[in-house]
Amino acid sequence: MGEAKRRALARPDQSVTLDTFGGRVHVEWDPAAAVTPLGQLPFFIEFLKVSGLFEAWVADCPLTYHSNNASDKRAVLSILAGHRRYAHITGIRHDGIQPELLGVTQLVSEDAARRALKRLEETAGVAWLDRHLAKTTRPLLSTPWILDLDTTVKCLYGKQEGAVVGYNPHKPGRPSHCYHSALMANTRLALTVEVMAGNETAPRHRMPGIWAWLDSLPPAERPALLRGDVAYGSESVMREAEAREQPYLSKLRLTKRVKGLVQKVFRSDDWADAGQGWEGLDDTLTLSGWSRARRVVVLGRKLTGELLLTGKDALQDQFAFLDFDVPTARYE
Repeated sequence: MGEAKRRALARPDQSVTLDTFGGRVHVEWDPAAAVTPLGQLPFFIEFLKVSGLFEAWVADCPLTYHSNNASDKRAVLSILAGHRRYAHITGIRHDGIQPELLGVTQLVSEDAARRALKRLEETAGVAWLDRHLAKTTRPLLSTPWILDLDTTVKCLYGKQEGAVVGYNPHKPGRPSHCYHSALMANTRLALTVEVMAGNETAPRHRMPGIWAWLDSLPPAERPALLRGDVAYGSESVMREAEAREQPYLSKLRLTKRVKGLVQKVFRSDDWADAGQGWEGLDDTLTLSGWSRARRVVVLGRKLTGELLLTGKDALQDQFAFLDFDVPTARYE
């Protein structure tokens, strides 16, 4: 039940029987023993076997060998210890327990893993992974859900493909990757993530893939709402969503015309309660560069307490409280 407190599955003096690819094993808990990072892996391996996910994943892999001396495809795909670099494979090659639980007699070397992944054709490999990852989320898409689009910048400190200098507000000048993510709101499920070069942060680099993915879904499984931040409030994104009759919601930058709309509706008496102290009012707006007028929702709420303005001059920080002779109401 999500993050609810879990009940103990067994007392410390009892053993738990698990069904793995290497046969049935018994797991015992020793509260006084040193902690191992692989202690939970046998339980995950039992899940992979009982569900049939691992066997189907290996069988569907587009990696093929034709030599009798070639590596076992199952061994290439069984590196599950959470390491981040090829060189870390050496640290688990001589583990005599975990690989056997996956039905692997011996793990491959780091060089064999590199060569195997180079043999995978990129389009076929991506389709293979997406097809199996979708099994974890596809059953949920029949209920109304919201698709959140977001972009994350990850700084890089080594020589990696696509590591270029781009938009990076926290560490300007640092090479980075840009992660374009499509998430199912409120579930912590990532439906798709595209890793791009650090200078490809704009939605136009990723949206063609998002539209192609949405078009592949049956109408009953498409999101009830497409939601993004201010970067997705562009004509190209909105036009594509409207062409597909896909409801969407994004923020707008406070440009001159947007501020004018806020001033226009501020004096209206038709504000409606929007929850959490906010009030809302909608109107239509046509910005330069837009192909049509669109509905805009203005939200506002009163600010409470003292208002402090800060600024800087050449010598020191400037602080000032606003003090008015007449009562005023401040809004955001």
